[in-house]
Amino acid sequence: MASDLPPLIAVIGCDGSGKSTVIEAVLAWANRFAPADGAHLGKQSGNIGRSLARLPLIGGVLDRVIARKTDKTRAKRSREKMPGLMTALVICAFSLRRARRFQCMMALRRRGVIIVSDRYPQLDVAGGYDGPGLSVDATGNGNVLVRWMARRERALFEWMTSYRPDLVIRLNVDLDTACARKPDHRREMLAPKIAATPLLKFNGAPIVDVDANRPLEEVLAAATAATTRLLLARGYPEPSPGHG
Repeated sequence: MASDLPPLIAVIGCDGSGKSTVIEAVLAWANRFAPADGAHLGKQSGNIGRSLARLPLIGGVLDRVIARKTDKTRAKRSREKMPGLMTALVICAFSLRRARRFQCMMALRRRGVIIVSDRYPQLDVAGGYDGPGLSVDATGNGNVLVRWMARRERALFEWMTSYRPDLVIRLNVDLDTACARKPDHRREMLAPKIAATPLLKFNGAPIVDVDANRPLEEVLAAATAATTRLLLARGYPEPSPGHG
């Protein structure tokens, strides 16, 4: 969707790619040009699960339960089966929460604020990684309500993805590096995200690929340089060396 709104910069990458550090740097850099703010447009369920797993006494039990549920969900997706009602309700709740954050982000843009987004909704890869959790084409569940929720979720994602980012900074990292940086993350959960990252197109948005295996200062330099090119092209005045 064409827009005269302030720029929207999305930073994407698997856990362990240095995404949080890059976002912090890009946000600070964008603020040198004009008011800028951050937005998290992911599901954030992984953060919740890892927090529960660190609880004393019961954390280990919860961690194993989460792992079993994740494995079952992944198996269902691989068979293209529609989940049950309770699972679908949880998935929809996360999608509605994401859509609410998206609305808040758009409100900031309408007030003239540059946005630096942590992750971004997508329709390129099914079954997670910031895409719809329910498939409108899935089979195996005759529940009318679940199918209705799948259609509604799809419509939400079509609305969100109709707003293309002005720039996507895509951080590409290999599995060994990601696991070394995130030892509390399961290797088998990181691998599919790393494989999916190059497939994300974000409705034809401009994408700058950054090798996140490189030293941090090189990664940050590439990300801020891409940000500078965008903002100058959009007519923002270049800040003085001492600004910010």
